[in-house]
Amino acid sequence: MTGYEMLWPMAAHAGLVYILYALLGWRRRTLVKTGEIRQSQFRANHAADEPAASLVVRNSIANQFELPVLFYACSIALFITQADNLPAVILAWIFVATRYAHAFVHVTSNNLRYRSPLFALGYIVLAGMWAWLVIWMAVTQAMPA
Repeated sequence: MTGYEMLWPMAAHAGLVYILYALLGWRRRTLVKTGEIRQSQFRANHAADEPAASLVVRNSIANQFELPVLFYACSIALFITQADNLPAVILAWIFVATRYAHAFVHVTSNNLRYRSPLFALGYIVLAGMWAWLVIWMAVTQAMPA
């Protein structure tokens, strides 16, 4: 490993957040242009005022600041402790892939039949990242200097 492999999945997830914000803006603009909603209704930012077409995107953005917070914390800890080796990086990329897939389902069909397993897979993979970090710290701490 050359050093920054653990940071690429983090950057890729940040890219997802930017994509979702762009999609939210596009959907809101479209809704205002078609007259389905007035621009002033977004001022208070109440979910009850938001049409479903943009609400699902807004909710998907909120999802990117829930479980992924643990992803960022773990990724940084893996990087700092030098546990960011191939297994950790693979787990990180799988987690990010599940977030992209989850977000895609969320903003398109929003079908829980597909969305829930994607969330669960990401949850399990992230737990694996944390387990890897804990094992790494236990093993390296036990090693004589």
